[in-house]
Amino acid sequence: MAGNEMTRDDVLSGHAGFSEESFELTLRPRHFGEFVGQAKVVENLQIWIKAARHRGEAMDHALFSGPPGLGKTTLANIVAAEMEADIITTSGPGMDRPRDLAGLLTKLKKGDILFIDEIHRVNVSVAEYLYAAMEDYFIDIMIDQGPNARSLRLNLEPFTLIGATTREGLLPPPLRARFGVHERLDYYPPVELQQIISNSARILGCDIDSDAAGMLAERARGTPRIANRFLRRIRDVAHAEAAARIDKRIVESGLKRLGVDESGLSEMDRRIMAAIAGYEGRPVGIKSIAVMVSEEEDTIEEVYEPYLIQNGYIEKTPRGRLLTIKGAEMAGKTPVDNGQKQKGLF
Repeated sequence: MAGNEMTRDDVLSGHAGFSEESFELTLRPRHFGEFVGQAKVVENLQIWIKAARHRGEAMDHALFSGPPGLGKTTLANIVAAEMEADIITTSGPGMDRPRDLAGLLTKLKKGDILFIDEIHRVNVSVAEYLYAAMEDYFIDIMIDQGPNARSLRLNLEPFTLIGATTREGLLPPPLRARFGVHERLDYYPPVELQQIISNSARILGCDIDSDAAGMLAERARGTPRIANRFLRRIRDVAHAEAAARIDKRIVESGLKRLGVDESGLSEMDRRIMAAIAGYEGRPVGIKSIAVMVSEEEDTIEEVYEPYLIQNGYIEKTPRGRLLTIKGAEMAGKTPVDNGQKQKGLF
């Protein structure tokens, strides 16, 4: 498979791949007026930005949390645009040493923004340096080692740190406490996704029927990134068939090729439910599921489980995962009454 192609399961992931960076930049809103959805988050950010600009200060440090693909990076860039500030973007896994952080922070001018994606994966030693940088705008760097070791204090310009995370609970409490703004992004309803798909189709220069856009929205797992991926692949199908306009027939054909059924379930979703169904009513641990479906535990928990839980296919309990009645029926199994209080568990 070519390096820039997506597998069926990749297209359902909320995480961005290297091959789609330029594609996402083309479709990414640049101002709040272009941003669809997350109305409460947008309203709050507009207030915090207006207040900061009125005082002539940097905006408070902000933490954006929520599942991948909902617009955390987009909002960080919009905040920078609205604040008329420069933004430096990095990721938690990319900062292993304090000197990596120091190099970024010393480049920031007053009011600039440092955006750290997957901030929950920042090295612990680096996170400790962030505490003083966020609160008092300085960092102490150790020079040399042993008897010759000494500390060098670097003063920083007031800046705004925006962190994005899909696992807020993994952030060290002292780091989480230093964010003055906490905003959680939720899944999008189909009506908002349909608007996003229509906007993206217009930018890409392809025509799409309202019904076809609605069908894509219903199966996009509440995630704009997935909706735009679907549109990208459906556009390929339309071009291959020399169709002047994307209609429901082309959408059905494209989604079938991607392994997405009428319920919006992917092949991996069905494999996960089949693995749980194999335990015939007994709770299944995430490690066992990961082995049975040949997928990473984190990927299952971050990409597939939220959709299956939200739509009532599986139940997450302290003892493990269980199928609901709906999930059992989808997996082709007869639900088992295990006597639990919660109705419909397999």
